[in-house]
Amino acid sequence: MSAVAESARSGRRARGARTARRPRVFASGVLWIVLFGVLLSGVVAVNVAVLRLNLALDQSGRERSELRADIAGLRSQLSSASATARIARLARTELGLELADQDGIVYVDLAR
Repeated sequence: MSAVAESARSGRRARGARTARRPRVFASGVLWIVLFGVLLSGVVAVNVAVLRLNLALDQSGRERSELRADIAGLRSQLSSASATARIARLARTELGLELADQDGIVYVDLAR
């Protein structure tokens, strides 16, 4: 064999070997599309989780404001109840007044 024929054969093999190699995995567009799809799925999952937490937080805030309103109402009732008892106690101790019988209602003429 001649050197020229041998170099032509080796040149064909070199070119053939290059074309027979697999394409690079990272250079292929399919892998990048899959990678970005997975990343976007993760972002969507995180956003959904944050929205669920916000809904739960909103519900807790509503319950908290309702409880505060209930507490304010109960404090008002307690205040008015304790004021009535305090006034009745002061009337008995300082003024000597007693609760009237409901059966024996007496009207007082204040015009005199």
